[in-house]
This record gives sequence, structure tokens and C-alpha cells, in this order.
Amino acid sequence: MLDRTDASGLPGMLVGRADELAAFSGHAEAACAGRSGLVILSGPAGIGKTSLLRAFLDGDACQKMTVLHGSCGEVGAGAGYSGVRALFGGLGLTAKDAQDSPLLRGSARRALPALMPCPGDEEPSTAATVYPVLHGLYWLAANLMAQGPLALVLDDVHWCDERSLRWIDFLLRRADQLPLLVVLAQRTEAEPVAPAALADITAQARTSVIRLDPLTDADVAQMARQVFEAPVAPSFGERAAAVCGGNPLTVTRLLSELRSKGARPDEEGIREIAEVGQYVVALSVRALFDRQPDWVRDVATAVAVLGEEDAEHIGALAQVPAARVEEAVALLRRVEVMAPDRVDLAHDVVRSAVLEAAGAEAPAGLRAKAAQLLSDIGRPAEEVANQVLLVPGTPEPWMRWVLREAASQAEHRGAPEAAARYLYRVLEAEPESVSAHVQLAKALAETNPGEAIRLLKHALTLASDVRTRAPIAVQFGMTCLTVQQSPAAVRVLGEVLDELEAELGPEPEPRDRELRTLVESALLIAGSDEKATINTVRERFARMTEPAGDTPAQRQMLALMTVLSAMEGRSPERTVRQARRALHAPGAALGNWSLLFSAFALCLADEVEDSLEVLDRSLRHGQENAAVWSYVITLSTRALVLRGIGAIPDALADAQTAVEIIGEERWSANVTMPQTSLATILIDRGEPERAEELLAKVTRPNLEGFVLEYHYYLMARARARWALGDADTALRLLLDCGASLEETGFANPAFVPWWVEAACVLAAEKRAGQARDIVDHGTELARRWGTPRALGLAAVARGVTTPGEAGIDLLTEAVGHLAGSPARAEHARAELLLGGALLEAGLQRDARERLRTAADLAQGCGALALARDARRRLVSAGGRMREITASPVDLLTGTERKVAKLAARGAGNREIAESLFVTVRTVEMHLTSVYRKLSLSQRAELASVLSTPDVPDPQAPAWVFASRGRR
Repeated sequence: MLDRTDASGLPGMLVGRADELAAFSGHAEAACAGRSGLVILSGPAGIGKTSLLRAFLDGDACQKMTVLHGSCGEVGAGAGYSGVRALFGGLGLTAKDAQDSPLLRGSARRALPALMPCPGDEEPSTAATVYPVLHGLYWLAANLMAQGPLALVLDDVHWCDERSLRWIDFLLRRADQLPLLVVLAQRTEAEPVAPAALADITAQARTSVIRLDPLTDADVAQMARQVFEAPVAPSFGERAAAVCGGNPLTVTRLLSELRSKGARPDEEGIREIAEVGQYVVALSVRALFDRQPDWVRDVATAVAVLGEEDAEHIGALAQVPAARVEEAVALLRRVEVMAPDRVDLAHDVVRSAVLEAAGAEAPAGLRAKAAQLLSDIGRPAEEVANQVLLVPGTPEPWMRWVLREAASQAEHRGAPEAAARYLYRVLEAEPESVSAHVQLAKALAETNPGEAIRLLKHALTLASDVRTRAPIAVQFGMTCLTVQQSPAAVRVLGEVLDELEAELGPEPEPRDRELRTLVESALLIAGSDEKATINTVRERFARMTEPAGDTPAQRQMLALMTVLSAMEGRSPERTVRQARRALHAPGAALGNWSLLFSAFALCLADEVEDSLEVLDRSLRHGQENAAVWSYVITLSTRALVLRGIGAIPDALADAQTAVEIIGEERWSANVTMPQTSLATILIDRGEPERAEELLAKVTRPNLEGFVLEYHYYLMARARARWALGDADTALRLLLDCGASLEETGFANPAFVPWWVEAACVLAAEKRAGQARDIVDHGTELARRWGTPRALGLAAVARGVTTPGEAGIDLLTEAVGHLAGSPARAEHARAELLLGGALLEAGLQRDARERLRTAADLAQGCGALALARDARRRLVSAGGRMREITASPVDLLTGTERKVAKLAARGAGNREIAESLFVTVRTVEMHLTSVYRKLSLSQRAELASVLSTPDVPDPQAPAWVFASRGRR
């Protein structure tokens, strides 16, 4: 038993909790040893959760840890990041003189919107920028853990907002081998504010649950001996425990009440127990108010409504002078209604009793007055709105303004769930408000896109003016895109665009022209994603006039047009011109969608250097904004571009890093590009089994409906099957890919050239005659597109399916085209195929020369499977060459290689972790593995070992270097 005395003079006792306290100590010791843990402490109100936490925090186990302790409350329930502020508020990081705090170095500065009492007035966050705040809070915790073990202890977590819980979940999923202990205490009978988020946390494997049981008869007897300082009759403890249900708070109140009445713990006292009963808290509060002046009750009720506040503001709400407030607080402390260490009630059970004693109508009126008071004294809108939410009935007009303002602040914090709570109350009062529907839909776009779509549909019916409908339609289209509802998006955007064109006429004003271009851009984005809508979009595109590129919307439009131009496969010059105009026009920077589209189109046009530069810009954008989804997609896209130019080791590093990142994310099932790009590269490396395992895990719904992802996926599966000797399945998949591309109207020969692969499969299976139509189709597309790579691929397809000298001439032509293109791996394959054709024709000397070139090129590219095939054929032709073996660097995984290269360029472990969205511990583990595989002893040796002059070595994104100095 722990025996402490509180301000009332009565002992505050922790009885019967020795085992639970020992369990807490064990978890703390494990965290100090680097084994992170989560403890859920649960039990009914008054069972002693808070007392147990205080005993734990005051004990020896926490002396070696940085402890952040906070509590959630009903008034702030659901406010964005209120739980986080309860934990981190004591660090003082929002003060002006704290901006240079080492705790805020690097990415941790992104945590500030969550920590600020009132976010700034700049543009609110959107759903896409929720991640930066989570990322920043993670690094804030990491900075604390760099100083020593960290304990995060949050009481009354059933009142905690969803975004704080989502961050705790985010942190714990990245907490392996970190010195971290998270303790969450919740009341079992209370419905959580965010049940789904809390359930996700408790479902984690590292979770330990401590459930507090009622006190035993012996425990209650022990408490009685401490209170009365006298012997306790055996049946007294038993009776007290039965009446109070073993609840420590009720027992303590009962014993205190009995002592104040002069009762003793004997047989006579047992009869008094029955009189006071289990409702001792409520009864004692009512009795207290009956004995005191009305202003004591009024002060207690004001505190129950406001929570911890200044005496002046409590007095204003209670209509009691400040001096009387202080007098009332002192009196209420003596009788244990008020907490001993703060101007707040002692317990939520006491709060409920105080409000009940005030009468059924009083709390509602006081809530409204409290909201008005807080507004008048200039408190942040979120704080005022939290009171408004507790006021029953329809909010008054001024309240709705506060709720809207609070929603904007919550969005700025990256807390869309909180914004939605405020806006739903506005919508209740203004069911026909277009702006309320639109703002609420924006808040729900990430967390509940289906509901957001419903709201936007209704907003479109409410808005009569087409200029008002146009931006709503754009928002509707972008929201539909996240849940694969492109047909609905295209239909609505098309209807609004028709209305807009009819309304504006042929010569609209500049503002109207920009609005029309914005709708056109949204239509192209939404409709280019799925096969069901691509033809409709293509028809629209054919009627659109190419914009000048003078405004943000026009530049976005140009970027989107580049993709459709590239899909047509007619003019690489036009495609490149559009992309460069979009990228280099002055004004606001392009968004990530536009950057990706431009890079994709430039790559198809053989402008690979420009494409990689744009992708680096996109990666910087992702890192600077902690936009992990964009970062992963861009990294996967760059992997495929690097593979195309023969930088396969670098491509492998990008792809494997992307796959590792999504392993930590909840949305990983909705992306395929990381897995597809990695599988594609593994096949080049001679690991088709691993590639198939990776592709088998792709589970994205309706994958076959997507314009780009599905065809990358089919091509990877087909190549894996062929590498494993299953030519029939490979051919079927390739033909499926071709039919699907024809359905979409995608006529660019450089995009997943299935026709070349199909020709090679058929030729290898001695069925070249069946390839004629396929080859003719691909050749026609390639001649129309006309880039060196496309022409080289067409010559390859014709060469492998044409026997004799004519086939050799075509393959010689292919080598010439591809040698002048950026496609180094394709060049190596053409040399291999030419060498094979020469060997079959009996021209062994010429064959050996080509096969040696193929082996050298392929090995230089990192295409080990192709290099080994070329060597095998070379040896069979009488040539000599050493075995193709992986260099020590090739033993590294893709992520190890990426980490090692960044470290070799001077980036610190923390910088690498921040840039790759992984933990410092993960970086340390990768570097340890790198040193072991490469037989290195220090970081300085990395640069010389990793130097590969034969392979293009794209510079690390500039943000790695920009981040230096933050360590």
C-alpha cells in the first residue's frame, strides 16, 4: 500500500494495486532497454486509474525516463490534436523563444500546427497534408528519445480526439527497438470519442492490457483502518465493499462521510453505511450545497462547465466576485470536491454530481454563456466551439460562425475529423447552405470520401449559378478519384463544363477562362485514370484548345495534355513542347500530379534527362511536404525510368525503398506501382520467383480498370512467367495487355511494349509465323511515334520473327537505333539477339563479338539475367569470359544501397531517415548490414566502394543536401 496525504488532510491511498504497479515497472524497464511497449489501463469510473498512474509516475521506474503526462476531458473531446497538446504542452514548444529548440530540429518543426493553441492564419491544410503533422510529431518524439527513454501517459483516453490517437498508432507502428512506453487509461463504461482509432491501437501486437478489479473486503478494511485510526470490525469492511462495489473513489467518499458524521468502524457504523449508501458522491455534493451559500454551488457549477480556469472567468460565469471564487475554491478543496493541485473538480464523477445538483436546465444555459464568455475574452475558436458542441439544440448564428472558424483551424492542424464534428453542427442549422456542404465535404475527403461525395452531390443541386457549381464539380471529381468513381466524376464535370461554355461564350473574361480551364483540367485528371472514362476524355481532349500556359490552371492543363498527346503516339515533338511549357512557365509551381504526368510523357519521348529532373522535383515536393503517397509513386516511377536507361542498381534501390515505405502505411493495399516496379527489376536481376511472390501480394480492387497501373502489372507478370519457362501463360498475359491497351486507345509503342515481348516469346517457341499481325501492329505504332527507342524495338520485333539474313539485317538495324537511344538495357538485349541470330547462321566470330558486347553492356546495366544469358551463348560459340557474378555492392538490397549512397554523400542517419520516411533505427540496421556485406569498418569507406563509373549515377535529390545543418 502507498500512503500519501492530500491537501484535505485525508490519506490518499493506493490499496490492493501492488501487482499492477509492478507490471507498470516491468514495462518501464523494458522500454529503457529499447523494447517499446503499449499499456492500456482500463476500469470503471473511480476504480483508481489516475491514482495508479500517479503512483507509477512518482516511483523509481520513471526516474530514468522523460515522462509526458496529460489528461483528456469532455469539454475538449474531439478537438484536433487536443490529446497531443495535453501530452506535449508542458514542453513550451509554442513559445516565441522556443523556435530554436533542439526538439524542433529537422522534420519535427512540422508538428507545430498540432501544438499551437491557435494555428496561424495561412491557408488551411488539406486532406493531403495530414501526413506532415503526423511525421513531424513522430520526429518530435524521436528527438526526445534521442535524449533518453520516453514515456507518454495519457489519462481519460476515451475523451481523446481521433487525430491524436491516429498519431499514437502511427508512432507505435514505427517504434520497434525504440525506448518508448505509451500508457493509455480509459473508462470501460464510456463510449470513446474515436472508437475505431482506439481499437486500431489496442489491436497492436505489443499491447498489454491492465484491467483494474474492485477492491477486496480486506483492501476496504485496510482503508478504513487508515481513515479511522482504530480497529475495524470484520463485517464493516465487508459491508462497505459490498455497498460501494469495491470502487475506491466511492469507498473513500463513504469513509470520509462516515468520519464526518462521527461514525466508527464497528457494528453501529455498519448501520450508517446503509444510510449513506452507494450514491455517496451525489448525496454528499447535494448535502454540501444545502449547507452552504448559493454562491458556493454557483462556483462549483461554473468550474464543472469551464474546467480549469482563472478565478476571474469562473466568477464571470457564476456571477460571483473573484474574491468569493477563491473562498469557494478553498472550501470545496477542504471537502474534496475540488482537486488539491488545480482549480478543477476532483474527478469526473464529482463533476457529474455537481452538474446534476445544479438542475437539468442549468448546464445547457451555462454552456452557451461559457462559449460567449470565452469568445469575448478572445480564446481560440476551437476552445469556444468545444463548449458550443455541448449546447443542445440549434446553434445561434454567432455560434455557427465560431464553428466554421474552429473547423478552419482544425483543418490547418491537419485534423479533418475535428473539423467535421464542428461542421456537422453548422449543417444541422443550415441544411440548405452550399458552403456548409462544401466545407464539410472537404474535411471528410480523406476520412470518409463516400460521405463527402454525397454532400457534394447535394451541394451541386443547391447551387444554381454555374460559376458556383464549377469549383464544387472540381472538388467532386477529385474526391471521386480517391474511391475509383471516375465515371461519376467525368459525368458531372462534363455537364458543368458544357454549362460553363454555354454561359461564358467564345470570348470569356480572364477570370472565367481560368475557371473553365480548371474544370477542363479536373476532367482530364479524373478521366485519365480509368479505362471506363478514358475514351470520353480523349474525345473532349480532341476539341480542346491548347492553353498559353500563362496561369496556374493553364500550366496544369498543359501538363495533363502531355499525357494524352503521348497516349496518342503521334508526335513526340508536340508532347515534349507541351511538357516543357508546363514545366518552365513562370508562376506558381506545378502540383505533384502535373509533375508526374510531365515526367511520364517526357520519358516516352526519349527525353529521359528532363524526365529524371522533373521526378527529382516531384521527390523534393514529396519530402518537403511529407506527402508520402506522392513520394512513393514518384519513387516507383523513377525506378522504371532508371531501369529503362540501364541504371538497374539505382532503379532497384528506388523500387525497394518504395516497397519498404508502404509496408508501414495503412493504404498499402491501394497502390501497385512499388510492387510492380520492384518485380520488373527483380526479373532483370534474374529473380523471377521473388518477382512473382511480390506480384501475388497485389490486392488493389478493380486493378484491371486502371489505364496505367494495370498494364505495368500485366507486363511484369508476363515477363516473370516467361523467365520461369511458362511461355503459354506469358503469351496469354501479353495478349491480354495488348487487348486492354487497344480498349483504352493507348497507342504509344514505348509504353509497356507488349508486342515486342510477344514477338520474342513466339520466336523462341518456334511460332514466329503467328507473330505477323502483332509485329505489324507494333511497327506501325513505332514508325508513327518515331523515337530511336520505338524504332529500335520495332526492328527487334521484326528481326526475331524474320529468318535468315533478313532477320540479321533487322537486328543490326535495331542495334543501331537503340545505341543512339537512352535505352541501354534494350540495346544490350538487341546485341544478344543479334549475336544469337549470327550464331544460328554459323557466323561464330561475328556472333562472339556481339555476345561479348551484350554481356558487357548488360553487366554494366546491372541486368544480370541478360548478362549471364549472353555469356552462356558466348561460351557455346567458343568465346571465353569469366562467370558473371554479382559484385559485393550487388549483395546489398535496394534499400541498403540507397541508404549507403546517401551516407556516402555525407547525409547523417537522421537526414536519411527523414528523407526516406523510415526510423533512425532502420537506417542504423541497414548501415550495419552494409558494413558487414562490404567488409567495411567505417562510413568514410562507402564512397569508394559504391563508385560505379559505368552506370549513370543520378544525383541525390537536393532536399538531402538542403537538410544538412539540422542534425
